[in-house]
Amino acid sequence: MSQAFLQSPIPSTDLPQNIDRKRLKRSSVWDVFIRSGDEVYCTMCDTKLKYKSSTTSMIYHIKNKHSEALPTHAEVNELICKMIEKDLLPVSVVCGEGFRDLLAFTVQNFKMPTPFDITRLIEGHFHEKVEELQVQLTKVDKVAIIADFWTGIPSQKYVTVSCSFISEDWQGKWVVLQTEKLPSDKGLTAECVSDKVLKVVEEWGLVQKVTACVQNTTDIFPTCDCAKITWDYVACFATTLQLAVNDGLSEDLLHIITAAGKLVRHFNSNSIANEALEQKQLQMCLPQLKLIQSNKSRWDTICDMFESLLEQRWAIKAVLSDRTVFNRQEAQALEIEDDYWQIIENFATVLATLKWATTAISAEAEVSISNIYPITFSLIQAHLEPKENDVEQVVSFKLVDSTELASKPALISSMLDPRHKHLNFLSPTVRLAAKVKLHELVSKLDVRGTTVATNEEEHKTFDTPSSSQGMMPTQIKSDRKNTMMLLLGDNYSSPDTTDCEAQVDYYLRDIALSLDINPLNWWRANEPRFPKLAILARHYLCVPGVALPLSTEGGQTFATMRTRLDPEHVNMLIFLNRNAASSGFKSKPKDKGGWSLYLGASFCIDHWYRKIEN
Repeated sequence: MSQAFLQSPIPSTDLPQNIDRKRLKRSSVWDVFIRSGDEVYCTMCDTKLKYKSSTTSMIYHIKNKHSEALPTHAEVNELICKMIEKDLLPVSVVCGEGFRDLLAFTVQNFKMPTPFDITRLIEGHFHEKVEELQVQLTKVDKVAIIADFWTGIPSQKYVTVSCSFISEDWQGKWVVLQTEKLPSDKGLTAECVSDKVLKVVEEWGLVQKVTACVQNTTDIFPTCDCAKITWDYVACFATTLQLAVNDGLSEDLLHIITAAGKLVRHFNSNSIANEALEQKQLQMCLPQLKLIQSNKSRWDTICDMFESLLEQRWAIKAVLSDRTVFNRQEAQALEIEDDYWQIIENFATVLATLKWATTAISAEAEVSISNIYPITFSLIQAHLEPKENDVEQVVSFKLVDSTELASKPALISSMLDPRHKHLNFLSPTVRLAAKVKLHELVSKLDVRGTTVATNEEEHKTFDTPSSSQGMMPTQIKSDRKNTMMLLLGDNYSSPDTTDCEAQVDYYLRDIALSLDINPLNWWRANEPRFPKLAILARHYLCVPGVALPLSTEGGQTFATMRTRLDPEHVNMLIFLNRNAASSGFKSKPKDKGGWSLYLGASFCIDHWYRKIEN
């Protein structure tokens, strides 16, 4: 064994620096052969070959016996493209010296591709996927459009237009259509944004299929003045909540957040203070975790910072009182007053509830819009109602937030979600109005369906030649039966569930589902019972509640990775990355009581009624 090691072909690190670089390259044949003395053994077929200094015989053996083991240049280039698409890397990565050294070491005699070569291959993947998606969307009746506004580097603004829909087998799908560059601030108007979104919708032939458009812009809200735009714009729940939190932050709260951030920043940047905190955590049997710093652009990080401070409060106080770590002046500058600690404790509870709501909306991507009404009213009625023991700043925040959240959630979607259809969180007057609206929508479907059916029957009547003169008795009996059906209608002796009004009544009288049940699975099983309502469910439950689930780890990673793309390739790479597996909505796992407890508690509060706009 030692002899084999000493004679290993792997180059030594003690070789002179000026040695020819080519001699340092390791041949890829050593991935297949193992050397022992003056012989080599093939690991794939146990063939033994003599070895002196040349690898020619081994290369010949692999090419003749194991040609499938050697990757071709085309295969390697395809893998490079897949890497760029999956990891959202700039195409220029193929020019990097480190990347080229890696390929030279891994693949023998590999011809390095140029950015042009890789771009051409990626364009081929892009066009193939576009054609595949176009065929898929022709089979879809209704879609929801998502307009995700974001900023790349350096300060280039984009809008990524996606669509979500529910397939024939009740699977939720979310696919990216296109990413468009937006003009600078002066040219960025509501009309410009609407034109960009409409252009994408028209190019994909979806103008007559759009139920609603979810958007996350806070500066420019698209307009509906164009006659071609027949859909409504819906604000992203996460963006609305962000604005509500920002409006609820008073000067006192902002001062406390600043003071808390200053304390956290000092402990995280000062090694002596950080080590002292770790020792106190160990002595007090506290989790040995670093304090969390808040981020100005994300309100949920304020919640994380406050919770980490409350958890480590006494360890922090102990370190600040240690004069071997802090002098009196430093400690006084960083110390948080007792009154502030009380506000932090109250405020952290409120923010934790809002964060919980955002997580629920973002995580349950398959039908998240139907959860907006229940969660919003749960926040207003149960969690944002001021309490006697709330400090003044938290009371003010709750009142401002309640007003902001009572906007326009998707009421019809909540009714078509069998978990929320009873609308227990609304007043009887609003529930009745919602039921009337649902009847109206189903009736419109029934009228369209009857018109189509009548036209089909007319074609059948004209196309069928008269043969009454030659009928047999059994045929006459059958014809009389068909005549009765023609006079009285197919629905005369069929179950009442085929009637549109009866469908709605039976559906609403059914027992509501448990909160951990996937509504799409329920509709898959119950579509034959409620065929008209099932059509509406496909139309409305496909609308997501958020434009991009930033509260999830995957959403945050994607949002960060896309900012590094070149403007000329951003559309192709985002399209291929997000549509790699024809994105299906992830089914919500059972929450072991958390989600059910959260909404279940709020449904018990029936005496809190608020009048909302329809």
